[in-house]
Amino acid sequence: MENAKGYTLGEMGPLAKWDGKKFSRESLALASAEISFNRFPAGQTAPFVHDHKRHEEVYVVLAGGGHFSLDGELLPVKEGSVLRVAPGVKRAWKAGGEGITFLCFQAEGDLSKGDGIRLPEIQVDWQGK
Repeated sequence: MENAKGYTLGEMGPLAKWDGKKFSRESLALASAEISFNRFPAGQTAPFVHDHKRHEEVYVVLAGGGHFSLDGELLPVKEGSVLRVAPGVKRAWKAGGEGITFLCFQAEGDLSKGDGIRLPEIQVDWQGK
C-alpha cells in the first residue's frame, strides 16, 4: 500500500513463477496507469480481442515470443521487443513455441505536454549502496 511518503513498493515474485496475468493497479495504488505481468505457455492465446477508447499500451517482451494481432495484421514479437499500441487499435496475442512473458503498461492522458521536472540542484548520496 501507499505510504505517507507518496510511493509504493510491490512484489510480483520471481519471473519464473509468474502464471497467467496479474495486475498491479490495486497493489501499487495506481491512479492513472496500469501494469500487467503476463506469462503464458506455448500456443496460449488472449481470451478475446480488445481495444481501448483512451488508453495507450506498451508491451515489453521479457522472454519467449509469439505474435500480436493489430487490426488484423499479425506482427511477430520476441524477447526484447517493445510494442506500442494506440487507442482504437484492436489487439490480441498468441504465445509462440517457447511461450511468452511480457509486461503491459497502460496509461491515459496526453503525456506530450511534459510532466517531468528536472531537479539538477538535488544530489543523491549513493555511497555505501
